[in-house]
Amino acid sequence: MDEVEVVVAHSERATLRVGDVFLKVDVDQARVDVEVEAMALAPVPTPEVLWRRPPVLAIAALPGATLGRLGGPSTGSRAAWAAAGAAIRKLHDAPLPERVGGAGRSIVALAAELDDECESLVTNGVLPAGLVARNRQVAEAALRPWTPVFTHGDLQIAHVFVDGGEVTGIIDWSEAGQGDALYDLATFTLGHEERLDDVLAGYGTEVDLDVIRGWWSVRSLLVVRWLTEHGFDPFAPGCEVDVLRSRM
Repeated sequence: MDEVEVVVAHSERATLRVGDVFLKVDVDQARVDVEVEAMALAPVPTPEVLWRRPPVLAIAALPGATLGRLGGPSTGSRAAWAAAGAAIRKLHDAPLPERVGGAGRSIVALAAELDDECESLVTNGVLPAGLVARNRQVAEAALRPWTPVFTHGDLQIAHVFVDGGEVTGIIDWSEAGQGDALYDLATFTLGHEERLDDVLAGYGTEVDLDVIRGWWSVRSLLVVRWLTEHGFDPFAPGCEVDVLRSRM
């Protein structure tokens, strides 16, 4: 019998792997609904849904491998990174889904959330005030009007699988919906700034790099405390705190 591998587990959800099957356990069925619907709509390769019995969603494993992970070395050829950029562009060019995803929050709401989180990080001594202030300044570039596109909403490097120069699938669609295209690009290249040019070569259009940098700061500031409280280490080399330090 195959061993059970715990891929990720925290108080909100858990993902287990048994052989070629991933079992996602999530008590928030609305989040699972979004994931299943988004995978059906997305014009890019996604995992096959094998069955669903709340609170468990079973999906098939994808061929290939990811291009790395946050805090680790990036892998894959320049062609593979460009292929990922092309797949992201194909998603962004697709018809809009009905739902507004997490990346589609209003500018006012996002700025308010960011200000509250920055205050908490400093007040509780999680991060130095100067580091937070500098990144809040950088983050301002992302807080501008954008044209909504079909976004993944949580396009971490670990969520995109490639084989050679071909994208074989994109996983974890629970945050998908209408959002900012540059948020997806920033999330995918978070901690791997050296690969941004390759991704944009495949994406095929010019983007505002200050906005990308702004989203790196936004995402990192917003998740440091959550990660710490849920057993992850944003202070590990190459992870979120290092991303914030790189803006100094």
